[in-house]
Amino acid sequence: MNARADEIPTPTTAQLASLDREMRFCPTENRAPSVLSRQQVDQYNELGYVLPFRALETAEANELRAYFDGLLAAFIELGRTSYSINTAHLRFARIYELVQHPRIVSAVADLLGENVVCWGSHFFCKLPHDGKRVPWHQDSTYWPLTPTKTVTVWLAIDDTDRENGAMRFIPRSHLHGLIDYDETSEADTVLDLAVRDAEQYGDEPVDVCLRAGDFSMHSDLLLHGSDANASDRRRCGLTIRYASADVTTWYGWHQKGIVVRGKDDRGHWSNPSQPDH
Repeated sequence: MNARADEIPTPTTAQLASLDREMRFCPTENRAPSVLSRQQVDQYNELGYVLPFRALETAEANELRAYFDGLLAAFIELGRTSYSINTAHLRFARIYELVQHPRIVSAVADLLGENVVCWGSHFFCKLPHDGKRVPWHQDSTYWPLTPTKTVTVWLAIDDTDRENGAMRFIPRSHLHGLIDYDETSEADTVLDLAVRDAEQYGDEPVDVCLRAGDFSMHSDLLLHGSDANASDRRRCGLTIRYASADVTTWYGWHQKGIVVRGKDDRGHWSNPSQPDH
């Protein structure tokens, strides 16, 4: 039986700190990539990100946006927020299929190797003038995984730019390992952990401006964040988390992982079947 997404626990900051995690960037060693160029692989290693790539053509992007519109309306009717649709590949057949899209998986595999699992999928949706910002952070801070070999794909559901709160990267910040962070309870933030004075850890921030249907890829150790959406337009993206199959998890997070390329020789990941709806 597949695990229910809401039954897989989220460890506390203290619990995560007690884990024996290997928190360092694992560079890609691939001199013959199948989709990416060698220059793009080098950029990922040097800067911690690479973009943009086209996943969905216009008709597909429009269909996905309409699908998300329906999900969002249903969640809001239940009293949830626009940021609450997470572990979506375990909840919805449409997303279970999407995270296996060959254009996306092939690009990811050039960075992670031939054996790849998808273990996360979360819609980050900033409604117009919602006032919420995402503080500078590293994804791996929140995850009971080791080593840090996850690539985050940010798939644009809407067109994204600086005006509507596009994501921003700090190039080369992934080379510092785990960076010290503080807990934050500020009302205008989406996440509860933040890196202070983040710009000191890399180059000038880069805006991740994408068309609907495009995606970017970044390392789980790359500092990134975004400003509040001050525009009249929504800004939604689906974050999809892919890891090398040799990554180990705690707190039942192995139940989130489906094999999307190659195999899981250890049988560590549960590889749940597609949801019914």
